Amino acid sequence: MTMTPTTAESLLTRDDHQGVATLTLNAPKNFNALSEAMLDALQGALDAIKADESVRCVVLAAEGKAFCAGHDLKQMRANPDKAYYQTLFARCGAVMQAIVNLPVPVIAKVQGIATAAGCQLVASCDLAVAAKSARFAVSGINVGLFCSTPAVALSRNVARKRAMEMLLTGEFIDADTAAEWGLVNRVAEDEQLDEAVAELTASICAKSAVAVRTGKAMFARQLAMPLDEAYAFAGETMACNMLADDVAEGIDAFIQKRPPEWKHR
Repeated sequence: MTMTPTTAESLLTRDDHQGVATLTLNAPKNFNALSEAMLDALQGALDAIKADESVRCVVLAAEGKAFCAGHDLKQMRANPDKAYYQTLFARCGAVMQAIVNLPVPVIAKVQGIATAAGCQLVASCDLAVAAKSARFAVSGINVGLFCSTPAVALSRNVARKRAMEMLLTGEFIDADTAAEWGLVNRVAEDEQLDEAVAELTASICAKSAVAVRTGKAMFARQLAMPLDEAYAFAGETMACNMLADDVAEGIDAFIQKRPPEWKHR
């Protein structure tokens, strides 16, 4: 196990253990807000993981009482300039897309609150596990700002009317509601959050790395395609996947009633 800061200020730490890279937002006094420095740290860490074939799965966690309170509003008010805001939101969008485009699954481990761009961060991850006490909101509307960029990720997770309700009211939903609406996968008692995330990462890491990487890339791309194109793309992807050594091993193991021994871990 290794744990290292990814920035001099340790705004973000990375902990690697048995193929799982845990990135931890480490600005609890600022409710882990997505400041310029935090966005840069996240982008750098995600870029490094993308090039690291030893990583099988990523967990995005946070220190303190909040998962992430969204953008740093004080920093934003200190720079009242359209070009600044355009650059900031583009930078944030690039981080969210880097999560989606990472070749391995990313799991949000959520405690406390996840608001505005913090909720966007959860929605951008492939999977999410929340503590029972966690709460979620896209609350920009409460300060006169419609959460337009969080809406992109949110609307790709929850039903249209659910998303609009959150965006137009800014009201919090609890973890169970977030699970019911599709924003998170699992809810765990607060003291069992670590165990629930470990269980999920272990299940993913036990699968063929080739299949997992193939599946994540395929799933994201087909969502934007018309039905006929999606099936054509999926068929081609599956045909290529069938030629992988791991598939031959997996099928043989199934037929022989034994655990598979993956060639690509």
